[in-house]
Amino acid sequence: MSKPPLVAELLWTDGLRFGATSGSTALVVDADGAAGPSPMQLAAFGLAGCMAADVVDILRKGRHPLTGLRVALTGERAPEPPRRFVRLTLHFHISGAVPPEAVERAIALSRDKYCSVWHSMRPDIVFTTAFDVHP
Repeated sequence: MSKPPLVAELLWTDGLRFGATSGSTALVVDADGAAGPSPMQLAAFGLAGCMAADVVDILRKGRHPLTGLRVALTGERAPEPPRRFVRLTLHFHISGAVPPEAVERAIALSRDKYCSVWHSMRPDIVFTTAFDVHP
């Protein structure tokens, strides 16, 4: 069974700011990143959030003792327009006595199969992941 289409609406408020809504969620999108996240920050949040949710879900389903997760994303952008992402690095900081091989598997499953945000991006982006586990 497929999910219904995602519907979002942006309403220009002033400058390069927009009120954005999707369902009951609302935020300000600001091209300057002052009054709210910029579109590229939102893309970064989307990728990090998608993979973080997958990793947590996979580790919890595997009954691993995950007590915390923090993801740091670094995105390098092209110097000329369109200033798209050309390189992305995600570093997962895992807390709990989770076996490293379980974390590695969860990250790989997210990247290769489940993360819809990653699979919506250009395939020529250089994408690396790393992790550390703090019991």
